[in-house]
Amino acid sequence: MKRLRIVISSLLITVLAVLCFAPTAWAFCGFYVAKADSKLYNQASQVIMARDGDRTVLTMANDFKGEVKDFAMVVPVPTVIKKEQVRVAPPKIVERLDAFSAPRLVEYFDSDPCTEYDRVLNEAVPAPAARARAGAARGSSSDLGVTVEARFNVGEYDIVILSAKESGGLETWLNRNGYKIPRGAKQLLQPYVRSGMKFFVAKVNLDKFEESGYQFLRPLQISYQSRKFMLPIRLGMINANAAQDLIVYVLSPKGQAEITNYRTVKVPSDANIPVFVKNEFSDFYKSMFQTSYLKEDRKVAFLEYAWDMSSCDPCSAEPLNPEELKQAGVFWLDNNSNDDEPFPSSSRRPPLVSSSVFITRLHIRYTRDKFPEDPIFQATSNQESFQGRYILQHPFTGELKCQAGREYKRSLPKRFEQEAQTLAKLTNWNIQDIRRKMKLTLGDLNSSWWENFFSWLVGM
Repeated sequence: MKRLRIVISSLLITVLAVLCFAPTAWAFCGFYVAKADSKLYNQASQVIMARDGDRTVLTMANDFKGEVKDFAMVVPVPTVIKKEQVRVAPPKIVERLDAFSAPRLVEYFDSDPCTEYDRVLNEAVPAPAARARAGAARGSSSDLGVTVEARFNVGEYDIVILSAKESGGLETWLNRNGYKIPRGAKQLLQPYVRSGMKFFVAKVNLDKFEESGYQFLRPLQISYQSRKFMLPIRLGMINANAAQDLIVYVLSPKGQAEITNYRTVKVPSDANIPVFVKNEFSDFYKSMFQTSYLKEDRKVAFLEYAWDMSSCDPCSAEPLNPEELKQAGVFWLDNNSNDDEPFPSSSRRPPLVSSSVFITRLHIRYTRDKFPEDPIFQATSNQESFQGRYILQHPFTGELKCQAGREYKRSLPKRFEQEAQTLAKLTNWNIQDIRRKMKLTLGDLNSSWWENFFSWLVGM
């Protein structure tokens, strides 16, 4: 039996060569050198939500580990889902969005301060570009209060849509029918049953999986129409022994998405940090995120990226093309009839003359005590651009024969110390360890006034 390492939690029930766009004539082009994508985290589930009006296309990737025969997914959904509303999505589409929107490390190189033009340019600190910019048979288990609303197969998945009168009956039905769900599901299923939600339940059809030739289960994509704009994540906490990471990519024709029942805060960004972090960016970002998470009392959603999908600066990956956007669930680019259209033709809107796609990347680290409610989202018209961006500023290392060069050299220790303190504050790393890695000495940090004065005299 094939063993898997997939990108969805078995019960997560919702479960950067670079292009450069200079903001002004003097701005330097930054070079992307590393990104903090989902691979940094051992248990990072990823969800794409393409949302326009009351229509949603939800794509779920997961990190299920184990025998494929043991895979089970239970997703609360607001309406009965038909076969034509479900499809499997190419796994690479999640990887593309992750790479495009991941927080990134960029580097700049100081110019020779003895060159007048470069010296003028160097007076300005590099700044990021601010581009504001299925008819199925019905069945019932009356003794359990569970009704099978639909049953169908999509790709390698066998899917049933259930409604239930009480959570205990639903838990029993799932166990009786071979769905290996963790103990304690009853308590977390109860709020969804009470609110009248349906349940999208999937397991793997072993024969079809073998026939498919795929080594990994592909993401499932569901299209539905509902005023509810939320993600039911509580079932993913059933067997969780530690905090879990969820990365949500919200695609909208309007602007940024935000969470209404929890605070949404930006990750620290545009910070100049020591150049040695280039080889330790993974450790840096994980420490910085954890420090921010604790500072915010572990009950916020972090904004890691917000940008119009047509551009990026600096790019950690190329923007998605129209075909890839459609694979990610974007259904409003055009309304021509095709086999991949996620909504029935009866709900098709008039063609749009033009449209845009705005991406919001939200990172939620959650536990049962700090995130007791499912996150509720709303789309806004705010098109302010934002990215988690961390800057390496390399000093000029050539020969300095002018007064401006000597002044520049004397300014470096103070700059390096500021970078060290910024890094310590962001990550809670020991400042002395940071200074050691930067090879800073006390003499570097405290040049005497007479040394500076004599140095100036020599330059006359």
